[in-house]
Amino acid sequence: MSRGQVRGAHRDNRAGAMHHAALENSPRLQRVHDLLKDGQERSTLDIGLNAAVCAVSAIVSELRANGAEIDCRREETPTGPVWFYRMTKPVQPQRRLPLTN
Repeated sequence: MSRGQVRGAHRDNRAGAMHHAALENSPRLQRVHDLLKDGQERSTLDIGLNAAVCAVSAIVSELRANGAEIDCRREETPTGPVWFYRMTKPVQPQRRLPLTN
């Protein structure tokens, strides 16, 4: 690897560009992808608990950068806003993904 490269991540040299992991190299992304690929709407809390992840919105951004289409909506509740996500198009992997637990 040359200087400045990140193993398993895509790099873009534009200022402010997001760096994202490749789905096939990231168990974290795979867990969220597997949870959302059934097309059901899930809250940030539901995704975090069921996929054992933090920073759900960042993971959704990474999945989008990998080719997933994910809708998002905000719902106001008495305790504050709740965000919901629904995958409408899963990622088409470049190679077979390993099984995740």
